[in-house]
Amino acid sequence: MSNDHTQVQDFFTARAADWDSRFPDDGPAYQAAVDELRLRPGSRVLDAGCGTGRALPALRGAVGTSGVVLGADLTPAMLRAAREAGRDRAGQLLLADVARLPLLTESLDAVFGAGLIAHLPHPAENLRELRRVVRPSGLLALFHPIGRAALAARQGRRITPDDLRAEANLGPLLAGSGWHMTSYVDEDARFLALAVRED
Repeated sequence: MSNDHTQVQDFFTARAADWDSRFPDDGPAYQAAVDELRLRPGSRVLDAGCGTGRALPALRGAVGTSGVVLGADLTPAMLRAAREAGRDRAGQLLLADVARLPLLTESLDAVFGAGLIAHLPHPAENLRELRRVVRPSGLLALFHPIGRAALAARQGRRITPDDLRAEANLGPLLAGSGWHMTSYVDEDARFLALAVRED
């Protein structure tokens, strides 16, 4: 994906209206990934690059009515699709760049990022920004509803050695950004890397 935010917005704007219908069976994978975060009632969580907000209902279920759920995305059309799907009832939607979040330092317990890492213009810097908004020992989940090989096949490409989601690349990238990767799963049915904020 290009480093140009305009190209990212153009890519997702063109796909926003039918995004959910293209991937109708992803709900259980999102729920399972959110469950892995082991959020507690009252927790504060951000869905970074929330798109159409598919993770928001599962996040709301995890933190309950006393928790805070935010969904931030760079593309207005994706947030519009989230509202049209009623997912704004599960969390507050923010038009925001994850590179410069309008959030207080250490104000969250966790960040959830579905399909996010491939769209970050400056991954190390952007992961540091996500670290900034999470409390000490807070959590990060980098998720995709299918694994790297399945995604590459869907897109008609091969996995390259420089793929950021490869365990050998992602672990050091996270470590250099103030995170410690605690688990890594890359299967046909899902990709999920969990990390904890280091201090």
